[in-house]
Amino acid sequence: MSDHDARCPVPHREQNGDRRRTAPPGEPGTPRVEVLDGVWHVRALPLVRQVLREADATVQAGFSAETARQGLTGDHPPVLYADGPEHRRQRTATAKFFTPATVSRRYRDLMEERADELVEQIRRDGGGELSAVTLRYSVEVAAQVVGLTDSGIDGMSRRLERFFDGTGSTGAPRGRLRARVGAVAGSVRPMWAMSAFQFRDVRPAVAARRRQPREDVISHLLEQGYTDREILVECLTYAAAGMATTREFIAVAAWHLLEDDRLRAAYLEADEPARHGVLHEILRLEPVVGHLYRRSTRELVLEDGEERHVVPAGSLLDLSVRQANLDPQELGEDARQMCPERPRPKGVRPEVLSFGDGAHRCPGGFIAIQETDIFLQRLLRLPLEFAHPPLVSWAELTASYEVRDVVLRVGAGQGWRAPSPASTAR
Repeated sequence: MSDHDARCPVPHREQNGDRRRTAPPGEPGTPRVEVLDGVWHVRALPLVRQVLREADATVQAGFSAETARQGLTGDHPPVLYADGPEHRRQRTATAKFFTPATVSRRYRDLMEERADELVEQIRRDGGGELSAVTLRYSVEVAAQVVGLTDSGIDGMSRRLERFFDGTGSTGAPRGRLRARVGAVAGSVRPMWAMSAFQFRDVRPAVAARRRQPREDVISHLLEQGYTDREILVECLTYAAAGMATTREFIAVAAWHLLEDDRLRAAYLEADEPARHGVLHEILRLEPVVGHLYRRSTRELVLEDGEERHVVPAGSLLDLSVRQANLDPQELGEDARQMCPERPRPKGVRPEVLSFGDGAHRCPGGFIAIQETDIFLQRLLRLPLEFAHPPLVSWAELTASYEVRDVVLRVGAGQGWRAPSPASTAR
């Protein structure tokens, strides 16, 4: 047995060679670079990292950025769409809200209290639909960071779910008439949901912080002179990053751990760094956002071994996070398998590119991993089983998966097992 095989035991592997649960069917993994209809598709880990890190050579082109920029007014472009010095200024100013020390000091107690309450409710009810539970949990945590604390969490969760569910997803095929009606309804629903979110959640929070600023993102934006409209856009950005994506990851991480008794037992017995290592490996396999997009602002040279690719200025690059995270040349021929001890190339983060890289790397990565760990430490001590396999669809706007209908049942005749002090040690 090789050293690599010793680090990646056989029970964590599957016969078909692919441990993933959210991979879109038919998505190509090769070639490492190709041009289709004028779009550069980049799937090699070193090249995707290179493009993301060359901030002076590209601009954001994902999340409808190029369309959104045309309608933007005001002095403060949204952080998601900004580039260059303005983007660096915004990220530097808000970095203090996302440091591990700040997260542990200000939000860990909240995460633990809410996780205890929600998991206890699942125990009492004999089960529950996990994606609904994790939406409420992730919304409440992110709301504290952003400052959306002056309206009801349940109502805000429903409004955000309506907004994000209306941004376009693909799943089971529909009839032509039903699809057309759905498209019309889908175009109206996000606008209505955004208005409801603005009036019921954002406005009360802004008004409260005009009277008394706090240590959160909205207070910072007011201090910087942001308008109400600009604050709304930033709140939606943080909602997508801190609420919607974390919700999906908690569901898919629970899916993996519930289906693997050995991995679940090792996770529950491990200390916090080792548990985070398991979650990082799951996230490497199942990045919530599967593709990132950039537009080149100058000629860009990509060298992959003996191959050299010259990307002209003005080109659209489709950067496949999902395939870069599976790069066999960088992560091993078994990169589609689960191996928390898998060695990473020098300088590559444990989750590889699942939080992005470069100037637009997600600032809330530590929060997402910590709140996932705190919740799963409690949930997975219940004797749980799936009522049926979860459903997976894909959202086109964010190139991300959505896991729904995650119905869990608590096994009969078995009681709640509280976390031991050692397993939840900070």
